[in-house]
Amino acid sequence: MAVWINHTHSLLDFDLAPGARIGLDTEFMRTDSFAPKLALIQIEMAGRVALIDPLADIELSSLARCLGSVDTVSIMHSASEDLDALAPILPAGLGTLFDTQIATAFCGLGAGMGYQKLVLELCGVELPKGETRSDWLRRPLSESQLDYASQDVVHLPVLHAELSARLDQRGYSAWHAEDCARMLERARQREPDPQPQTAWRGAADWTREQQALLRRILIWRETMARRIDKPRPWILDDPRILSLSAEPPVDANELMERCRGLRALRSAQRAELLDELKRPLNDSDLDFEPIPAAADAEERRTIRTMKEIVVGCAVKLDIPDGLLCSRRHLESLYTTRKWPSALEGWRKPLLYDNLMAKLPDA
Repeated sequence: MAVWINHTHSLLDFDLAPGARIGLDTEFMRTDSFAPKLALIQIEMAGRVALIDPLADIELSSLARCLGSVDTVSIMHSASEDLDALAPILPAGLGTLFDTQIATAFCGLGAGMGYQKLVLELCGVELPKGETRSDWLRRPLSESQLDYASQDVVHLPVLHAELSARLDQRGYSAWHAEDCARMLERARQREPDPQPQTAWRGAADWTREQQALLRRILIWRETMARRIDKPRPWILDDPRILSLSAEPPVDANELMERCRGLRALRSAQRAELLDELKRPLNDSDLDFEPIPAAADAEERRTIRTMKEIVVGCAVKLDIPDGLLCSRRHLESLYTTRKWPSALEGWRKPLLYDNLMAKLPDA
């Protein structure tokens, strides 16, 4: 039976102790905001389950100290979005993470396996699905919601034990720990991408000035979305970013006409946007990473060859090739001739020499 906790003294009575193994999950909503709104925290510790209400008047520092300790192992499934949701109470992040979805991939059970499927596979339990799209900000939560939330953590200790044993047997425990630590580090680094334009390959044939303006507007949108806590498309959707960067409006009236229907672009935001669009580009604006051109025949051939190397290595290791190296990282390696930081650590000695040898000017 799960304990509902909405008072500080109840949380203290739960006796959270650093050094424990804690099953951890969250429920959050992200329909009308940039940041996820934390609605519920579920924990399992030593056979006890607590559902913690972060919307109540409750002091969560004891929970933060416990989860933030490097001696505490937080067991989670596909933790990246939950880490974002927990950021307001865990600014320094978790101490130690054991991600069961990553472990599943290392154990040869497949990439991206969902929690329900994994619980069925390893525990023989079929979980309810009815509250997947539930409103977790409403109060009180229904009995169905409470049961669903409890089920999200109650099986984590069994998954941890089984997957840990398999990781040890396969010799991948250190690799898994490294990838979990990398996920925690990414969650701590919340600064926006300084080169967001590189993902917009449809604008690769634009002039340098147009690409610089596109970058400026993308950075402005990201900054504004964070500042007013609204989804990016509510401020400026992708088609209008392209349109405004390619052909800036002549005045405020034209900008207003071209941005009708955007829910979070009010007069103050439009004024800022117009200034960004009209302000002359300087040397700093023009010092950026150009958008990579569409792949030519040589690049496609090389990427295919590099992908075959990755697949061959992954087959020998009995892990998904996407876990070893994604196509995105191969494209980055080809374009920049720089070894991607995501491929450092255990991946580098497996791949570096063979992949670098395939680059045209390597």
